[in-house]
Amino acid sequence: MSLMRHGDYVARVTYDETIDRFFGEVINMQDVITFYGRSTEELHREMVASIDAHLEACRVRGVEPSRPYSGKFNVRLPPTEHARIAAAAAAAGQSMNSWVAQRLAQAAERELAE
Repeated sequence: MSLMRHGDYVARVTYDETIDRFFGEVINMQDVITFYGRSTEELHREMVASIDAHLEACRVRGVEPSRPYSGKFNVRLPPTEHARIAAAAAAAGQSMNSWVAQRLAQAAERELAE
């Protein structure tokens, strides 16, 4: 997986061999923003143009563009994993929320590092 960035926007880029173009999709927000390009330069130009067009369309319609995420989500775990995580957080002297948030942020940083 390749990533492309523009400001606060992060897009996943793949190659679509059926149309011989790169395909990009903004992945860090709930609204759908996609774009295509034959080269990295064209792909980046199209990303910027697609983001700008999306923001303008939201402005014209009088709606707020979606924010990346609210900051809250629920995770369902087997009770044994829940207990292990609670114990690990307590051993680290942290709340379970802080412990999980820290571990997830570290994993995301590793995953999104280029």
